[in-house]
Amino acid sequence: MLKLYTVFHLNIAYSSIGEEQRLVVIRRCYWPLLRLARKYALPFGIEATGHTLETIADIDPAWIEELRRLTIEGNCEFVGSGYSQVIGPLVPAEVNAANLRLGNQVYERLLGFRPDIALVNEQAYSAGLVQHYIDAGYRAIAMEWDNPFRCHSEWNSEWRYFPQIVCGQHGEEIPIIWNNAIAFQKFQRYAHGETELDEYKKYLCTHLSDESRAFSLYGNDVEIFDFRPGRYHTEASLHEDGEWNRISRFFEALLNDSRFCFIRPNQALDLMELPEAGNKLHLESPEQPIPVKKQEKYNITRWAVTGRDDLSINTACWRIFESLKANPASNDDDWRELCYLWSSDFRTHITEKRWNAYCGRLHEFEKKVGANRLRPRPMSVDTSSPGISDSKMPPNVHVERGKSYLTVETDAIKIRLNSRRGFAIDALWFKNIFTDWLCGTLHHGYYDDINWGADYYTGHLVLESPGHRRITDLEPVDQVTVAYEEATESVRIQTEILLDCGKLYKTFHINSRGDGSYVDIDYQLDWSKPMAGSLRLGYITINPEAFSQPNLFYATHNGGHDLEYFKMTEPVNHGEAVSFLVSAKQVSGCTGSIIKLGDHRHHISVIVDKSASALAGMINYQKVGSSYICRLICTAQEMDDTSRTSGEAVKLLCCSLRVYATRADSVRAQ
Repeated sequence: MLKLYTVFHLNIAYSSIGEEQRLVVIRRCYWPLLRLARKYALPFGIEATGHTLETIADIDPAWIEELRRLTIEGNCEFVGSGYSQVIGPLVPAEVNAANLRLGNQVYERLLGFRPDIALVNEQAYSAGLVQHYIDAGYRAIAMEWDNPFRCHSEWNSEWRYFPQIVCGQHGEEIPIIWNNAIAFQKFQRYAHGETELDEYKKYLCTHLSDESRAFSLYGNDVEIFDFRPGRYHTEASLHEDGEWNRISRFFEALLNDSRFCFIRPNQALDLMELPEAGNKLHLESPEQPIPVKKQEKYNITRWAVTGRDDLSINTACWRIFESLKANPASNDDDWRELCYLWSSDFRTHITEKRWNAYCGRLHEFEKKVGANRLRPRPMSVDTSSPGISDSKMPPNVHVERGKSYLTVETDAIKIRLNSRRGFAIDALWFKNIFTDWLCGTLHHGYYDDINWGADYYTGHLVLESPGHRRITDLEPVDQVTVAYEEATESVRIQTEILLDCGKLYKTFHINSRGDGSYVDIDYQLDWSKPMAGSLRLGYITINPEAFSQPNLFYATHNGGHDLEYFKMTEPVNHGEAVSFLVSAKQVSGCTGSIIKLGDHRHHISVIVDKSASALAGMINYQKVGSSYICRLICTAQEMDDTSRTSGEAVKLLCCSLRVYATRADSVRAQ
């Protein structure tokens, strides 16, 4: 017998639903769900954020009361998720903890209990989230099977029918029940009339077995049945028979088929003692640190660096977070507002009216908490004293200007910049860490392979936009200022480069303080016009001869309190395009503002100033003959179906990165 369970996802803040449509959604989508559960005693799993429940309670409190009765009677099970639909791997650990805590407060107030199972928001998972769910009191989580399985060929495909154990970063464990993207898409197609009952039932029969199994029948949106959010121009028309009527006939047919039965989501955990259950799994992988539901075109970049202006609004949220964290007087109302502002629904197909209202609310709250003071100040190049300044250079700083390179050397750092290529870093030594340069440029001809016959720079910027030629800052530098700043005890190198998309100011600060030495790289791009596409910068190309290939790893935070470590044994290319429309397949959240790249001896770290620009991280690692290439990349913008630039205002882009190296005495590879 196949035990079927559902987790119907309710989200009144759905990006394409206007506030004036919410009563219609409750009547057309939410009430039919409860009536269906009541009519057939179907033990549906129903999930909603705290914000969704609060909004429904304000509009139609009777719906909340009926949901409460159904769950108390045992007909249905309520599944939690947090106060807002926050994308956990993209926000700081403190925000994730607050979101779950504040969500539980709403559940207790409106429903009278805390749920046992949490649906991972948008099925965007990272290992760092496990401890948050445990701390919030959840017994288990629900997460999609298909994408983690795609990156774990060692898994047994039978495991999808049984609860398993998910492992976090430091041995923490939580049970998991599976969602299934193919299954919920099949359900949607049937409801919309694209397939008929016999065909859909035939699909379900492929999951039958002589042994007891549990299978997720549906785990996605409710607002798409007998209602169209207007998300796509290609949306199907409402089915003339009524989509809830079709769904009702489907459930009635299954109730009359002895091969199937319906269970609550938590009853799937009763299969934990079966032989195929209880395996300890890591859902994340180096090539997919943040699995997300559905096909690869639908990936984590859509909430990080695509959308209408993801970078700008995420950066504003980071500034608010920094302000709240630094203010002991911050209260639950402040954190609740930040969770709301960081919701996924403002980062995809949002309506014009809601977008304008959101931006106003975001900037008002930013001012209220004083976060606007954290905005970076615009910079310019001092053109009054071009060339190399001899102003008070200390004796331990040596500056050398050649025809092609500018070299600055201190006691702890040596950096060689390519003046023919926009001051790309040709080589960077951290002299107290390693004798050879750790990152820089791999010149044309380094690899004896025509597929890799190019220059691979460090510290540069690349903008690729459909229908336009590639734009980079790899242009000759005509104007440069080099000076010593006593206040920061650093050498400042600054230049101005005119690009097709605007003027770029690029600044290096070389700070030499023994083991605390670092190089700051600041980019300021004065956009002349917004352009769709990918904008990547802060490339770090490591020296293959300075790092051990078998021990390579990268590490960053993806919503958790601690670094997540990923050992690279197979190719990784987060920035690879999925299609002409989707420019990347993966990013790392970098929610602790740091990304590390290295081996068992030493590593390079890049600190991202998220309050200047909330950049995300990418890794590209490929084997080339007996050698390899490995790069860390920061992205400010990618492209997908949510991207929109037409009519948007041009904004100043300021990005700030700090690069340093340390010995890896305390580093542990996962």
